[in-house]
Amino acid sequence: MAELILWKNQEIERLKKDMDRLLSRFRDDFCSPFLFKGFREEPYLEMTETQDNLLLKVEIPNVTPKDLDITISDDLLTLKAEVNEESLSEGRGFCERTQSCRFFSRTVQLPCKVHVDEVRASLKDGLLSIVMPKCKPDAAREIKIKVT
Repeated sequence: MAELILWKNQEIERLKKDMDRLLSRFRDDFCSPFLFKGFREEPYLEMTETQDNLLLKVEIPNVTPKDLDITISDDLLTLKAEVNEESLSEGRGFCERTQSCRFFSRTVQLPCKVHVDEVRASLKDGLLSIVMPKCKPDAAREIKIKVT
């Protein structure tokens, strides 16, 4: 049964990526570039499940750990990042200062409960990796009920 759930999750993620690419092409082909200035696509992510852990990998280039906010509430994991960039260029008789802000937020429903205190995250070369240890399912209990 776990293989079926894993396959279903992989197919759903593949469908999400395809839809993201389709919408991106539509936006690039038919929309004014000024209309979506500052618009930030959601980062691509991949979730895999092992016997003991959930593994989440997210592509987020040009983001530092201080820009990230990762929270888990019940079975929802939320990723948020805000990157403020500023540049200053001076020339002969002028000074130009530009600022930009990029923001994204993505919430993912986890397929099971995780040990929140043991979650580990690392960011290297624009790839965020989150390891979430799964909670063991409660053992089934049998209770005899007296019928009167």
